[in-house]
Amino acid sequence: MILYYHPLSSYCWKVLIALYENGTAFQARRLDQPGVAEEWLVRWPIGKFPVLHDPARDETVAEASIIIEYLDYHAPGPFRAIPDERDAALEVRLMDRLFDNYLMTPVQTLVGERIRPDGAAGDPHGASQARQLLGKAYALLEQRMAGRTWAAGDSFSLADCAAAPALFYADRIEPMRGGFPRLAAYLDRLEARQSFARVLREKEPVWHMFPFADG
Repeated sequence: MILYYHPLSSYCWKVLIALYENGTAFQARRLDQPGVAEEWLVRWPIGKFPVLHDPARDETVAEASIIIEYLDYHAPGPFRAIPDERDAALEVRLMDRLFDNYLMTPVQTLVGERIRPDGAAGDPHGASQARQLLGKAYALLEQRMAGRTWAAGDSFSLADCAAAPALFYADRIEPMRGGFPRLAAYLDRLEARQSFARVLREKEPVWHMFPFADG
């Protein structure tokens, strides 16, 4: 399998965590390397990443959550992203959506505001709304994490693959460790997990490019 990715992309981290959890063999093709972006755009002209290409099935798969489910079906291993039991599966998918939509979406808004080109009109109202949404999401997730080791219960899942990059980035923009002890402890567990620790090590050479790197 071939993964087209960027080492600072939260959604690429999400897929990398799943690949490392499962021990899936794959070729990592960074979009900032010569010729890779052109190859990626042929496979996925919409121009979003990550994208997975499976030569064995001649399949190209996009969207991080879908890629992880695809791996569950077509590259099964020790990591199960989605549990078989229906209610448990719904909880995993719900938590996945909460982390993506209510943490990563406002984070992306605030990053976009920080890197806006000189002379381009800013959106202070949009940035304020994004910070408010992060605060609401922190409070909701703090409540839902009560009694849980991982995002959806006792087992590491798709929801945790979403949570790790979302919480990591959100905490650098709108720090939450002082006010949300369950989320802080959960982020500590995520950062200590081998799969995510590897992702964090691999981003170091380009981390200076993140506009909140010193946050």
